[in-house]
Amino acid sequence: MRHTGPLILGAGPAGCAAAIALAKAGAQPLLIDRDAQARDVLCGGFLSWQTAGQLRALGIDCTALDAHRVTTLRLFANGKTASVELPAPAFGLSRRTLDDAMRERAVACGTRFAVDTVRSLEGSAFLGTKERYEGNGLMLATGKHDLRGVGRPRQAKDPALGLRLRLPATVGRAEMLSGAIELHLFDGGYAGIMLQEDGTANCALAMRKSRLKDTASNPQDLLASLATRNPELAQRLGDDWRDCRIDTIGAVPYGFVAQDTAPGEFLLGDQAAVIPSLAGEGIGIALASGTLAARHWLEGGGSTAAQAYQRAFASRASRSVRMAARAWRLAERPSGHALALFFARHFPAGIGHLMRLTRISPPASLAPASVAAKTPANFP
Repeated sequence: MRHTGPLILGAGPAGCAAAIALAKAGAQPLLIDRDAQARDVLCGGFLSWQTAGQLRALGIDCTALDAHRVTTLRLFANGKTASVELPAPAFGLSRRTLDDAMRERAVACGTRFAVDTVRSLEGSAFLGTKERYEGNGLMLATGKHDLRGVGRPRQAKDPALGLRLRLPATVGRAEMLSGAIELHLFDGGYAGIMLQEDGTANCALAMRKSRLKDTASNPQDLLASLATRNPELAQRLGDDWRDCRIDTIGAVPYGFVAQDTAPGEFLLGDQAAVIPSLAGEGIGIALASGTLAARHWLEGGGSTAAQAYQRAFASRASRSVRMAARAWRLAERPSGHALALFFARHFPAGIGHLMRLTRISPPASLAPASVAAKTPANFP
């Protein structure tokens, strides 16, 4: 299938943000995803105040989606706790609800949508199981999953591992977690818990892979061990967590930032930069990369603008990723736990400043742009 506009692989926040921005400016993007309906994927769920602003600029209102309003960060470690007010209200929203809204918005703006499983790319084309898709620029927004032949470096001796489970809605959890996001720190990682729009609680853990090996690579045994050692975490997990499905993803390349790309290939979202999840800015990274890639495509076309975009986004994202990586290294050590609690109790403004430093500044709003230069006659 030969397409005159850009091709976008992956209908998550990054891909949909690019599609919305391109379609609103008059381009004709084709958005390709393996699933006809959005799934509730492992990553995401927390939307910072800055991310909520980016979504509003794309035509999506978190409050209209009944997102859970979050105003407080609570830290737990070694039987102690501290609370810090967020710089501005944030939101808890499931990825299924967010991705559904973004897909609908993209299609309403004029994006074409195709369901196919793409295995690899070849030149200026994606090779799917149903079609071969050729377009004016390829945008890779495949999240934490690499497309064959376009992998990210994974060289850590003890790589990061992600686990997630969705805890059922209960009155007790609603009371404990109302208005807050909680970080339960332990040796080697942390668990983040918050309510979502339907009253369920998203529980996401990030840790070193070696922690899972300590329990014979059994996620349930790991959670049971953590609950035994962390009573506040055990309270949140309750007695019903064993009935929940545990999703896992291994070798997460936290700290990665793509400094360059091949001509015509735009790397978006986690393919462009992987910010440690402790920062809660993964969706912000996705949206900012998608809108910036769209702007570069509109200004320079698919064949020539990708490398300029990649360098510009790397420059924009590097500070946030670097600061979040430092916070992650502190959060996985007992000495860092004590330091975090001390600052949260005595210097809450410092914690708020760190939160701001880990936000990514979104690109300026897209100016009205003509896509006349990207007509079929000029298709490379």
